[in-house]
Amino acid sequence: MRYLLVEDNRELAEAVVNRLCLDGHAVDHAATLAEAEDWLAATGYDLILLDVMLPDGDGRDFLARSRARIETPVIMLTARSQVSDRVGALDQGADDYITKPFDFEELEARCRAVLRRRGGSARNEITLGEAVFDPMAGTLRHGDISVELRNREIRLLEIFARHTGQILSKGQLMDRLFSFDADVTENAIEVYVGRLRRRIDGMGVRIETVRGLGYRMET
Repeated sequence: MRYLLVEDNRELAEAVVNRLCLDGHAVDHAATLAEAEDWLAATGYDLILLDVMLPDGDGRDFLARSRARIETPVIMLTARSQVSDRVGALDQGADDYITKPFDFEELEARCRAVLRRRGGSARNEITLGEAVFDPMAGTLRHGDISVELRNREIRLLEIFARHTGQILSKGQLMDRLFSFDADVTENAIEVYVGRLRRRIDGMGVRIETVRGLGYRMET
C-alpha cells in the first residue's frame, strides 16, 4: 500500500514513516499542505494520514476542499481530543480520527480497519485459488501449510489480490510498492514477481506476464 503522511512534526513523522515502511508500505511525507498538494498531483494513494494543525493551514479545511476530487480514505491526526473536534473532522470527510500521542499498533489497526471498510469487507482474508491470504496479518495459508512471506512480497501479493484479472504495468507496481525517494528500478519488480511466483506455485493461482504490458494475476 502507498501512504501519504502530512505531518509537520519531524520526529513524529520519521517514527511513523519508519514503522509503516517496516511493514512493507511505501510512504511519502509532506510537512505542509502545499507539499501534500504536490504529492497528490504526482500520484495516487491508498490512504492519507493528515495532521490538523499545519504551518500553512488547517488539515480539516484542506480535507473539505479536497473531498470533491479525492476519494482516498483519510485518517486525521491531532492533539485535540474534544468530541466536537472529532465530529467536525468526520463530517468534513475524514474516515477516522486518532488523537496524539498514539500507540503505533493502534494507528496500524485503524489503517487496516479503514482500508477494509473502503474495500467493502469486514474481514482481512482473501481467497486466492486454493490459498487464503491475510494481507494485514501477512499470512498465506495453503491447506495446513503456512507460507512465509517477506514484507515486500506481502504488499505485492496484496496489490495483485485486490486487482485480480487486471493487467498491472511495472510502473504501476513500482508506484504502489516504493516511495519517490527509493533508489530502485523496474528490474526490482521482476525480482519480486519472480519470488512471489515461487511462493504461490501449486496453489491454484498464478501471475502471468502480459508481453509489453505488465502482469496479471489469475485464479
